[in-house]
Amino acid sequence: MDLADVADRLYAVEKRNIGFFGYGVKGMALSMVEAAVEITESRISAADVHRIVGLAKDLLRHPVEVLDGVREAVEAVAARHPVVLITKGDLFHQEAKVRDSGLADLFRRIEIVSEKDAATYARLFEEFGIAPQRFLMVGNSLRSDIAPVIELGGWGVHVPYHTTWAHEAEATLRHGSERMRTIAGIVDLAQAVQELDALAAR
Repeated sequence: MDLADVADRLYAVEKRNIGFFGYGVKGMALSMVEAAVEITESRISAADVHRIVGLAKDLLRHPVEVLDGVREAVEAVAARHPVVLITKGDLFHQEAKVRDSGLADLFRRIEIVSEKDAATYARLFEEFGIAPQRFLMVGNSLRSDIAPVIELGGWGVHVPYHTTWAHEAEATLRHGSERMRTIAGIVDLAQAVQELDALAAR
């Protein structure tokens, strides 16, 4: 079995387990163990299982690296609009990442959710007291960040990133693509938001 086959088997297990483990490093590690057991037909050694756990711990300890230009881009948007952070995954790990990023002060509100789908966004819009038509989401995941918001009547700026998980790229927009912009990098965010803001005001 080559590496591509291993990756496909792991991805299949991860997708199967999302409903049990949610998103994040811990769920990924459990799926890695399960996939390793399946692939080796239960012959994987305790030492190799321990290595998988070690990889997960390394990821959990890995320092947060804020991409160049992110703070400046968020500051530029926050100067004109209220900005909230909506992220999904393991609560403990996500809280630590937000804290260590040094960006928490830029957001009016921070929401850590278990899933980013239309139902979750609809609930948040109700809590925020805002209509979807007045909300714009920015993110690298078409599936989690953009498509559900567009579906509800909102707006989106897609910022593709080369290491986005395959699961997050599995999405298509059935309608509403005119309410979305795709930008090459975060430095273009403020301009894209301004363009969509003007379009929404028409």
